[in-house]
Amino acid sequence: MLYPAFIETDTDGTASGWFPDVAGCIFAGDTIEDAFTDAKSAINAHFELLSEKNADIPLSHAIDEHLAKNSDEYIGGQWIYVDVDMDQFDGHAERINITLPHRLLTRIDSLVNQHKDYGSRSAFLASAARNELKKAV
Repeated sequence: MLYPAFIETDTDGTASGWFPDVAGCIFAGDTIEDAFTDAKSAINAHFELLSEKNADIPLSHAIDEHLAKNSDEYIGGQWIYVDVDMDQFDGHAERINITLPHRLLTRIDSLVNQHKDYGSRSAFLASAARNELKKAV
């Protein structure tokens, strides 16, 4: 999922920024490139902590939505998007019992066996569920 971040560069070349969708998640660097790197680390650490506390992870919103709310706050800097792999924050795996039609299950298993990057039947089903959930938001 892409999260927008706003970065400001100081006169000495250092840079700092924040994620408007993620309260309290800030980052900085000696250069703007360092700030980009720290942004990814900061949001991953923030989401890891939220996940450990079983707290909700905030959804991202488009840059235009942030500008519409408060454009005065976003002057003199630049926007970036940080790509966050949300799968790592789903929590621990739980065993469940589900029922699927035999033909569908056979097709899933065949696909998983042909494409090892899916990993397993469970990983495939989790990925399919995540994709559908993204569409629903």
